[in-house]
Amino acid sequence: MSVETPAKGARDDRWYLSIMSPNTKGEKFAWLDPTSIYINARAFHDLLDDLCESYSGEEVDVVAGLDSMGFVLAAAMAARLGRGMLPIRKAGKLCVDTDGVEFSNYSGRTQTMEMRQPAFAPGTRVLLVDQWVETGGTMDGAIRLVERQNGVVAGIVAIAIEENAVTDAYRKTYKCVSAVMPGSEWQRQCNGQALESFNSYEPEMAFP
Repeated sequence: MSVETPAKGARDDRWYLSIMSPNTKGEKFAWLDPTSIYINARAFHDLLDDLCESYSGEEVDVVAGLDSMGFVLAAAMAARLGRGMLPIRKAGKLCVDTDGVEFSNYSGRTQTMEMRQPAFAPGTRVLLVDQWVETGGTMDGAIRLVERQNGVVAGIVAIAIEENAVTDAYRKTYKCVSAVMPGSEWQRQCNGQALESFNSYEPEMAFP
């Protein structure tokens, strides 16, 4: 069964969020899986429309994607914005000189994130993109890497940015854009890490 997508120009608010999949593999995994949005062409294009809208007139020099699921959105947004895409990777993946920082991920594990060095000229405006911002630890590592090379964080983009002390500070410091809009019912459900749409979710909803 495919989800019934709204007509162009008549779609409801962020309809594509309802086809995301709940976690079925246990606590060591993220609590949901947005890749069903990427599978469905209409959902993916509508998501990109919403995320890129706020940056259509912005000066963004490069779009950086966080390893690994942030690569999908970052590459697509870079193509839409006519910019290059910079991968920020977990340790040991890049075969060139790198700068690295430690960070604590959403599961509480300490990891190392690396970026090629040099990656850009001083003053370059870098748009940071990840699939989801939960505790903010991964994004903090990316911010530090960009600023250590004298880059400027042009903004933070994700499908959702959960609300907590760390992400509240991000919103005050940087331009943050997410498909899940602050103050919305979707935001309330994301903060609780349980979407009502999970009750009726079927994998076939995302089929092209």
